[in-house]
Amino acid sequence: MPNLKSASRLASIFSYYLGFITYLILFNTTLSAQELSKKPKIGLVLSGGGAKGLAHIGALKEIERAGIKIDYIGGTSMGAIIGGLYACGYTAHELDSIFSETDPDSILRDRIPRDNQTFYEKYNNEVYAVTLPFQKLKISVPKGISKGLYNFNLISKLTHPYRHITDFSLLKIPFLCITTDLETGQEIVLKKGILPLCLSASGAFPSLYSPVQIDNRFYIDGGVTNNFPVEEVKKMGADIIIAIDVQDNLKNIDDISGATDVLSQISNFSTLQSIEKKKQLIDLYIKPNIKPYSVISFEEGKEIIQTGVDACKPHWEKLKTLGIHIPSVTKKEKENTLDINGIGIEGSKNYTRSYFLGKLRFLPENKITYNQLHSGLNNLNATQNFTSITYQFIKNNNKDDLIINVVDNPIKTYLKLGLHYDNIFKSGILFNVTQKNLIFKNDVASFDLILGDNTRFNLDYYIDNGYRWSFGIKSNYDQFSRTSLVDFKGNKLMNHFNRNSIDINYKSVSNKTYLQTIFAQKFLIGAGIEHKYIDITSNSTGSLSPQLDKSHYLSAIGFMKFDSFDNKYFPKSGWYFFGDINSIFHSSNYSGDFEKASLFMADMAYVKTFWNHFSIKIQSEGGFTIGKKLNNINDFVLGGYGFHHFGNFRPFLGYDFLSKSGDSYVKGSLSCDYIFYKKHHLNFTANFSNVGKKIFNNGEWITKPDYTGYALGYGLETLIGPIEIKHSWSPETTNHYTFFSVGFYF
Repeated sequence: MPNLKSASRLASIFSYYLGFITYLILFNTTLSAQELSKKPKIGLVLSGGGAKGLAHIGALKEIERAGIKIDYIGGTSMGAIIGGLYACGYTAHELDSIFSETDPDSILRDRIPRDNQTFYEKYNNEVYAVTLPFQKLKISVPKGISKGLYNFNLISKLTHPYRHITDFSLLKIPFLCITTDLETGQEIVLKKGILPLCLSASGAFPSLYSPVQIDNRFYIDGGVTNNFPVEEVKKMGADIIIAIDVQDNLKNIDDISGATDVLSQISNFSTLQSIEKKKQLIDLYIKPNIKPYSVISFEEGKEIIQTGVDACKPHWEKLKTLGIHIPSVTKKEKENTLDINGIGIEGSKNYTRSYFLGKLRFLPENKITYNQLHSGLNNLNATQNFTSITYQFIKNNNKDDLIINVVDNPIKTYLKLGLHYDNIFKSGILFNVTQKNLIFKNDVASFDLILGDNTRFNLDYYIDNGYRWSFGIKSNYDQFSRTSLVDFKGNKLMNHFNRNSIDINYKSVSNKTYLQTIFAQKFLIGAGIEHKYIDITSNSTGSLSPQLDKSHYLSAIGFMKFDSFDNKYFPKSGWYFFGDINSIFHSSNYSGDFEKASLFMADMAYVKTFWNHFSIKIQSEGGFTIGKKLNNINDFVLGGYGFHHFGNFRPFLGYDFLSKSGDSYVKGSLSCDYIFYKKHHLNFTANFSNVGKKIFNNGEWITKPDYTGYALGYGLETLIGPIEIKHSWSPETTNHYTFFSVGFYF
């Protein structure tokens, strides 16, 4: 019994102390919670300033290092973008990494990767030096250099976990940003909406970026009306305001050097008048030294970020006193896959749903990556058919509905200009008129007139049906006159006169009707009918007729093309393939020696860059003829460099233009290109070939090359196209040729 009483007494004592300890824990916890609730709320204000706003990242690094927990964030322009991402949970170091990896040129100009351009758009961008948009017979100026799609895509991807949140108070840190109504000039405080769209609207700097459309209203940079939203963050509930100011002071006239400086100066007139009043509400004012930089100095991002770090050093002790709480880092949802249920297109009156889906290259009810989404949107942007492209995700059960909102480009007419010189076509000035929506909503008509030593023209009409089969008509006229080492008669004419060359006048007209589509989302395939008229004369035939050919040819054509080169003239990466079948089934037969035959040609190349400045390009091509007999008019002709490719004429370094011909050929080349200074290239090329009659039948195509050539060259990328000079030679002939060309090929 005593043992039972002792045990009972011990249990009572243990129960008492356990209750007391529990009480103390609960009491202390309650006190801690009360203390935290009484802790002053800290608001962070980030001003606008374009590239200068990158200094916010440096300042945030120091704020984090001091252990400060931010309770509210408000920002304008670049301050809104950085503040919005910080409110989503990104750390300052993560933001540093993000902006360090972005392409400065793409931030400003919406650079569209060549791989996202259609074959038609690639041609347009690589032929014309100047494009002038016309609207109502007047030259039209765009509302911004860039649509801001690159920035919108980047923000959309980074804010993926919050794509369904439309109340910014529900972000990890409550957030607001400022924008300006373009029509009324009214300041708009954005606390709700689609986050990427709102951040883009706040940062739509006039002249640099097009206005952003939200609910049928257009908005521009918030810095126009309120570049420093101190009062707005105070109203959110902040007790202490930390403000980082990257605004310019007013500049002297000598320091204003461009349109962006003028616009910044205008914006600062009203902003600087109110800054002293705002400072009275600020508890810690941080002013980085951004005087050496402008709103477009994104290439100097690393240095600008450091100014934010340096600006916090004089305030370090005060920062530490505010750093009473070190927040734990919450792992953000890392997701790069979108499960698309449906796709909605809003805002376009001129283009069909099939057109949009064909450009996007993905369909509803598919899982896609952000890279696929961005690639599809870049395809749309490359058409220049839209002045604005934005999108949002609407939750549909466990999937997303993708809603794309566009604004049709009202400009349908363009005047384009180009300039070129080479050793075969000589000088030429290109005048182009392009008309979109000529007959149908999704068509485009284009006419090139080339005036100079050899007048030529190109006419194109194309109906773009997206992922369905598209329809096109193409007509072109080419002509040149020069000395030739082939006579288009199997050299019988030159042998007859015991000559090594003759002077020829070559004219050709080609008319094609074709259908084409995208296969496997990468390959362009097509088929059609071609009519060609060839007229060749010579003044070197003596008593014989000067007419070498004057015939019409009808053929069925088929083609396949893949082109992922990042640059047509100086590629650094990518693959290229072109295959062509031309089955000639009818001719007016001027020479009397025509029989049906088919020509096959393929060209493939690969480029890779090493150490960022040194590129190697490997290329292989060949062609052959199937048929009993085909006159030599349609032979493959090799020689020369620097001219646009047409007919069966192929470049070959080491030999002059029109030097070697045959009904079949193979050619391989190796090119090395070194960028020794920005846009300046030094290169070396070696090419090898066998060409002749039926070389694939007799095995000659795999024998030691009969013809070799080498070239050293210099190239410069300019606004009118490449300027190139190549000095070439061949060990077989010991002849040296220098080829010079200026401007885009046409």
